[in-house]
Amino acid sequence: MTTLAVALRVRTFRSLRRHRNYRIFFAGQVVSLAGTWMQNVALAWLVLELSGSPLAVGALAFWRFVPFTLFSLAAGVVADRLETRKLVMGTQAAAMVISIALAVVTLTGTATLPIVYVLAALGGIALAFDAPGRQSLTFQLVGRRELPNAVALNTGLFNGSRIIGPAIAGLIIAAVGTGACFVINAFSFLAVLAALASVRGSELYPVERDPSARVVDGLRRAFAFIWNDPQLRSILGVVTVVSTVGFNFHVLVPLLAADTLHVGPEGFGFLSASFGLGALVGALTTASFREASWRLFAIGTTAFGVLALALAPVQNAVLAGVLLCAIGIAFTLFTANANALVQLGAPDHLRGRLIGLYLFAFLGLAPIGGLFAGWLASIGGTALAFSVAGLTSLATIGVASARRSRALVPALSDAT
Repeated sequence: MTTLAVALRVRTFRSLRRHRNYRIFFAGQVVSLAGTWMQNVALAWLVLELSGSPLAVGALAFWRFVPFTLFSLAAGVVADRLETRKLVMGTQAAAMVISIALAVVTLTGTATLPIVYVLAALGGIALAFDAPGRQSLTFQLVGRRELPNAVALNTGLFNGSRIIGPAIAGLIIAAVGTGACFVINAFSFLAVLAALASVRGSELYPVERDPSARVVDGLRRAFAFIWNDPQLRSILGVVTVVSTVGFNFHVLVPLLAADTLHVGPEGFGFLSASFGLGALVGALTTASFREASWRLFAIGTTAFGVLALALAPVQNAVLAGVLLCAIGIAFTLFTANANALVQLGAPDHLRGRLIGLYLFAFLGLAPIGGLFAGWLASIGGTALAFSVAGLTSLATIGVASARRSRALVPALSDAT
């Protein structure tokens, strides 16, 4: 192995190498997130089996993500007030109970669209409170210096789990049905709960908390902070538009597999895993950089838009998988840098709230985006939906980059 390769490996995995607590948490996540992606694939396929409707898959996205619209901002305030490890343990336990309920109704043949949507919404509520707590916990596990590296590795793990989870899910669904995927996911939560129980509180990095924070006043201060920071304002603007209009692959990939490519559940698993492979490569690449930057964020957004346009007319499953892999790389550059830049730009007492705002930008309008993507696919197929995603992403990053540059010039002039 060359000296350069050794150096890149050390740099890429440095937060895992240096922090015992983070290693334990990461290991638990490896198991749990693979199960989570199995469940995501099974849910989409179950809805297709129950309805055969693109709009029904869009409605699933609506019910999964509408809790972020309703609760993610308040969840950021909660994360600033409570001990984050206990918060995450509670949300993970709740998600495990919901997976058990999905397994029961599916295996007993009592699953209906309303029941699935209700359980998906309950899972979304748990996730809405879990996400800012999990992000804040990462800061406590590794500290400010290693945060960009840990965020990139978390992003790679989250999306890279799509390699294992969907591939296995596709095989299991084809062999025995969707219910088994929910059973496996329920058991997978035990790994992350055990990991969280093993974290040493004495080794967590201390952070300033705001136990008196109230939702309205706390969010007002967070909005004011972001509004006065041109870069954070631009990042959240781009994330809001691209995530809502551009990134609806949880709706479009099952439709691409079933309606456009006609490849069945195995093919659906392959396409999802292809995106996950790209996300893993993108995360490892991002982790090798010393710091997060607007430049990497803009490159990821631009590449995502170009590749979505390239995917729109594709009718071959192998080529679609290759393009989805490349899109995974681009999207991870986009999300990992956005996440790290928001956290690093936040003071300790506002970090949970700024993470909540980021998550609202990322997922808060996903219910609308999912329905919009399903509607586009119903009138013009996935080709129209991917075309709109690509064009919107390119236009948004172009406008945001220009506005950010104009906003930063006066600030630099004043500084000199």
